[in-house]
Amino acid sequence: MNGKKPGSSHLLRLEPPSWWYSERIPPAAWGLLPVSVLYGAAVQRRFRTARPYRSKLPVICVGNFTMGGAGKTPVALKLAALLQDRGLRPGFLTRGYGGSERGPYLVNAASDDAARVGDEPLLLAGAAPTVVSRDRPSGAKLLETAPVDTIIMDDGFQNPSLAKDFSLIVIDAAAGLGAARVFPLGPLRAPLAFQAGMADAILLLGGQGRGAGIVEQINLSLRKKTPSSCPSPQGEKGPLNGALPEQRTAAGSLSPRGEGWGEGAFVTGRNAFEAAIVPQATEAMRARPFLAFCGIGRPAKFFDTLAAAGIAAVKCRAFPDHHPYTEPDARALLAEAGALNAGLITTAKDLSRLKGASGALADLRASALALPIGIEFLGDGEAALLQAILGALKPYGVPGTP
Repeated sequence: MNGKKPGSSHLLRLEPPSWWYSERIPPAAWGLLPVSVLYGAAVQRRFRTARPYRSKLPVICVGNFTMGGAGKTPVALKLAALLQDRGLRPGFLTRGYGGSERGPYLVNAASDDAARVGDEPLLLAGAAPTVVSRDRPSGAKLLETAPVDTIIMDDGFQNPSLAKDFSLIVIDAAAGLGAARVFPLGPLRAPLAFQAGMADAILLLGGQGRGAGIVEQINLSLRKKTPSSCPSPQGEKGPLNGALPEQRTAAGSLSPRGEGWGEGAFVTGRNAFEAAIVPQATEAMRARPFLAFCGIGRPAKFFDTLAAAGIAAVKCRAFPDHHPYTEPDARALLAEAGALNAGLITTAKDLSRLKGASGALADLRASALALPIGIEFLGDGEAALLQAILGALKPYGVPGTP
């Protein structure tokens, strides 16, 4: 045994380079610029050469501009609930990161585990039919045979193989976009203007007032580009049930390439919205101390959420995103919690990775609580975003659309 606490050996892997989210990039890091340029060019080339599959069902993409987590899955679940309230029948399409299943495969929420399908699909499958597929068009085709009238794709914004009818970009407003450089020089998955030009709306999650600065940063990147440099995220429109649907491109009513593109692309309340992650803590959770642990994109976000909810975390243990917990991990966490006379608390995503486990992992699952969270929009953002999405579904004749 090396004596390290669970998660401590992973801390260097958890944090991105310090300059990613800084306005100043150290001189030595600029050596990564050629790689960054090549990486961004490769993404753009994939879009130029792609022939996207146009599903028989409308596709709503919940994506992000940056590497790592931004809160996409909770937002996807929120959108599904909003559509279900309108009588729609959404289904989820996801890659199934961390699972062995390549798909296309319809997740069984009762019998599947995270080792097969990944942790996020298990959460999604509890709310609506969920297909795991590394090949997105194949996954969409499987959903077309399910009792589903709308596809919500969790991630995949930078994947051009499936045409999208509405792309909502989730941004962790507390982290922001930093210097907005492309990986590995920065956190972006592709050049900012290129990505922003394909987005229909952005959702700033958390951040306590930082949203306006991020919106302006995105708009500035777009003002430096011409509209023609931004490819359509919708792909080629093919026949749908023998007829062409109403032509809808990213130059729709909400798009930054629509009317007024040059004056300010994204406007708060019109196509840029703000929301907060709201912990739904119980009094029992506030009544005792906890050892908090998680393996998500930004662990500090979870620990901050606990503090905001009034939950006392006497120790915090961070693991890499999608970390597959081991027996030694479980034994160490259980022992440390016992020594502290504390409970164990984690995220729903982490707890889902312990499903079907045995031994100490089963004990950890039985002992740990998952903090429930919700997404709450500021102002009239929820209604405005829902109407925009329903408008994108209208050409498909989906019941419940205006």
